[in-house]
Amino acid sequence: MSTNQPHDPTQQPIWQPPMVPAPPVPAPPGKSWFARHKIITGLLALVLIGIVASAVNGGGSGSPTNTSSGAAGGQAGDASAEDAPASAKVGQKVRDGQFEFTVTKVQKGVKSVGDQYLNEKAQGQFVLVNVTVSNIGDSAQTLSDSSQKVRDAKGREFSSDTAAAIYVKDNKVFLEEINPGNTVKGTLVFDMPKGTEPASIELHDSAFSDGVTVQLR
Repeated sequence: MSTNQPHDPTQQPIWQPPMVPAPPVPAPPGKSWFARHKIITGLLALVLIGIVASAVNGGGSGSPTNTSSGAAGGQAGDASAEDAPASAKVGQKVRDGQFEFTVTKVQKGVKSVGDQYLNEKAQGQFVLVNVTVSNIGDSAQTLSDSSQKVRDAKGREFSSDTAAAIYVKDNKVFLEEINPGNTVKGTLVFDMPKGTEPASIELHDSAFSDGVTVQLR
């Protein structure tokens, strides 16, 4: 016996809401780059702290900065930076941070430095700047020739040639640690185009110091 009920054409179908898929569960927020690389972040922080410490120590606490004095008289040690001229000349003492500089001689048009066996040839011409450097601070400070810059009359900036400075005999200014009260002498070497006149040199206690300018002509 069949149990199927006869279909009633007058009966309306029952409405059912459409099936809507559930929204996806949001993924947990990812960690930042710094959180995922804790070791690298720590190293970067240490490097940043070291750079800041070098900048602070480079100034040399308690030492005059950016001052110049005449070759005679020796009164610039007591003069303030505001009273000092904007730039000095060859033979005058100038100070930046813990160092006191004196440019004693400038030689242009040098083709090479060194001897017949070990030497370095200039791309253009070597300009040799003889300097005397004294540590007037209270702690040791490293003098680096790479922190010193020469400019020509057009304002172009020239970096020192450390590779050539190595071949200059008895050179003590291309990378030298100077203790308080000590003085060294040496030659800064700059490779400049032939015929170019060096107008000034900017001398620095460190790569982070303000520097002091000496006119070379």
